Amino acid sequence: MLSIGNATSPTFFLTGVPGLEDFHIWFSIPFCCLCVIALLGNTTILYVVITNSSLHEPMYYFLSMLSTTDIGITISSLPTTLGVLWFNARVISLDACILQMFFLHGFTLMESSVLLAMAFDRFVAIRNPLRYAMILTNSRIIKAGVVIFVRMLVNLMPLLLLLKRLSFCGPNVLSHSYCYHPDVIKCSCSSIKVNSICGLVALILTSGIDIPCIFLSYMLIIKSILSIASPEERRKAFGTCISHTGAVAIFYIPWVILALVHRFGHSAPPYVHTLMSNLHFLFPPVLNPIIYSVKTKQIRKAFYQLFPNTK
Repeated sequence: MLSIGNATSPTFFLTGVPGLEDFHIWFSIPFCCLCVIALLGNTTILYVVITNSSLHEPMYYFLSMLSTTDIGITISSLPTTLGVLWFNARVISLDACILQMFFLHGFTLMESSVLLAMAFDRFVAIRNPLRYAMILTNSRIIKAGVVIFVRMLVNLMPLLLLLKRLSFCGPNVLSHSYCYHPDVIKCSCSSIKVNSICGLVALILTSGIDIPCIFLSYMLIIKSILSIASPEERRKAFGTCISHTGAVAIFYIPWVILALVHRFGHSAPPYVHTLMSNLHFLFPPVLNPIIYSVKTKQIRKAFYQLFPNTK
């Protein structure tokens, strides 16, 4: 079966949980539960932000963008993962692989940009609260959304187009239940030097820029908060950043570890790749709605209005 792929029409074989294929149906239960939680949580946040005029502020517009990217990430990996776990449907063509990578990597890159925009939003809100609404106008937020989308295309499209020049000789077995760029190029029997360099450049131009900028933003935020005289005001200012710092941590830590595992962890057991990929693509969509509904008073209040019996 593993030899049906050829150079003109490459075929890839997805992998579920290595060594535990007989238990795939049981692994699908928690996976489906987490996906349902992610989709319901992020959809609910989108709904309450859209329907509550009191939440029509820059912070919640960016939160809506974050929920949209989380929904996109969840839906992008869902079909192939359920296909592997439920029906052992492992075969996927190169074109289908590239399409899935466009959405999966695209939403991931956009989420990184959204988290950077949210860090800037918190910096402006704390540093210049009186000019907050003047600086972050609706038109500028729309422009920021367009820039985030264009930035994703500029970084991602060269990676995907370069895949078409590679030769795949088989057996082309991937490490995950979805197509992941570093995983796909390792299956090539031709030189992947250009692809690897392009992937590294894309990583540097996204997380390599976003992470230091977010760190710098928080250094400036902390400096601004410490200059506030009132301890109560300092506590409230720190409280407005807790949700975002949690979102940053659960997004970037698994992403960086997954990238390092793929580049340098060639001797790592197969289940390490599976575990880190699931942490990266499942935890942020699942945990972000929980974090923001628990730590953000306005979102929590909107949830109570939507589900009054949850008080």
